[in-house]
Amino acid sequence: MALDIDSYIGMQAQALKVQSRRTELLAANLANADTPGYKARDIDFREALSAAGYGTGTGSAPLPMARTSAGHVDGLGSGTAADGTLKYRVPLAPALDGNTVDAQLEQAAFAENAVRYQATLTLINSKLRSLMTAITGQ
Repeated sequence: MALDIDSYIGMQAQALKVQSRRTELLAANLANADTPGYKARDIDFREALSAAGYGTGTGSAPLPMARTSAGHVDGLGSGTAADGTLKYRVPLAPALDGNTVDAQLEQAAFAENAVRYQATLTLINSKLRSLMTAITGQ
């Protein structure tokens, strides 16, 4: 019986990719906290996993979008990720120079994302360790 490693690991591999991309965005937001006119961006994690085919937790995969006419928009506007999950963050208190980065909010989001990333790595490691145990029989 063949084992499909992607189905065994499940959505954790995709979650790791999304969390990695979110780490990059949050770091860019923090690096540009003093840049006039910089707009803070973030990824909607739930939408990203839904776009990857993992649904919204109800077990149903999202319906694929199809262009039925050449005049239809493809959904890939500027400043968005390939799956449309990259969003601009709404500022709680925008600065006079147009910068929407709240350093404390970004630091908290970065720390939370780091914990989630580490938890996902631990889960993947656990699944692979149990698979190795089953293969070797130890």
